[in-house]
Amino acid sequence: MLTLPQNSPITDGAAACLHRLRARIAAAATAAGRTEQSITVVAVSKGHGTAAIQALAQLGVEHFGESYLQEALAKMDALAGLELNWHFIGRLQANKTRGVAERFAWAHGVDRLRIAERLAAQRPHRAPPLNVCLQVQLAADADRGGIPAAQLPALAASVAVLPRLRLRGLMCMLPEGLSTAAQRAQFESVHALLLELNRGGAQLDTLSMGMSGDFEAAIAAGATLVRIGTALFGSRNAQPGP
Repeated sequence: MLTLPQNSPITDGAAACLHRLRARIAAAATAAGRTEQSITVVAVSKGHGTAAIQALAQLGVEHFGESYLQEALAKMDALAGLELNWHFIGRLQANKTRGVAERFAWAHGVDRLRIAERLAAQRPHRAPPLNVCLQVQLAADADRGGIPAAQLPALAASVAVLPRLRLRGLMCMLPEGLSTAAQRAQFESVHALLLELNRGGAQLDTLSMGMSGDFEAAIAAGATLVRIGTALFGSRNAQPGP
């Protein structure tokens, strides 16, 4: 695999975006009384090519998020020489679970027991357990997915005992058009759900919350993984591809 020159336009642009993002994360963490190291950036690379991913990898980014399975698998094959952690952050369908179970380190959008059971059954025994986050529904929007808060404890208990999976925490996507205060309130409600589950015996350590437009509010509410696309890569390509 070809290594990008350190002074290439792609690498220079990636370095500038990453520097700005890290400065904003550091400021948000400090304001929340947290450390920058307590927050992991998942670079949302869907719709962007392997050169852009490689540039960020050379700058130390290790976690990348994809929503389209076939696009992601092509990128994984092309970048097989890099030690990257791949996160599936799209809505999981039953006919896509095998590829996620076999190739990804994380699955963020689990909201049904059937999907979790398929992931567990299809996870290779040679691989470490698949890290799973349950998606919490914050709006009555079928396209966004997620499980209502009232049903979350039962799903968490069922997923926690499945083999080949490791239940790590919760994930959410906010409705659009919220004020900063409303964003933070929604994120804090998800954090409260995690604390409630932990009081019941769960051992969750992950809040996958926040994207380019709202990650500072998410950090203030306790996010440990922020899923950043536009702030790192710019506008997504019109057509996704490797």
